[in-house]
Amino acid sequence: QGQLVESGGGLVQPGGSLRLSCAISGSISRYNAVGWYRQAPGKQRELVAMIFPTGPSKYADGVKGRSTISRDDGMNTVDLQMNSLKPEDTAVYYCYARNLRDGSDDWGQGTQVTVSS
Repeated sequence: QGQLVESGGGLVQPGGSLRLSCAISGSISRYNAVGWYRQAPGKQRELVAMIFPTGPSKYADGVKGRSTISRDDGMNTVDLQMNSLKPEDTAVYYCYARNLRDGSDDWGQGTQVTVSS
């Protein structure tokens, strides 16, 4: 299994922007999907965005149009740019990757994003 390490979380005011980054140990090419999930207090973990080696990325309805996921295969990173942040975006954000070989899931430790004035 690979190691996923998130960075970029923090406190931001409503309407602000934040860029989350996930550093993946080894090669990102061993994954057929990488992306971001989030979990707010008292709620289930939910998909935010997913990117694939080919084809369109997938976004949750609540962030569509405000967020952009990208991957850098040379740097083995996957980033999430979030704009026009709302208090309801407050959550712990987790980097996720699905192993191509066996379909197993790798997760990062999470990074807190708090949107508040």
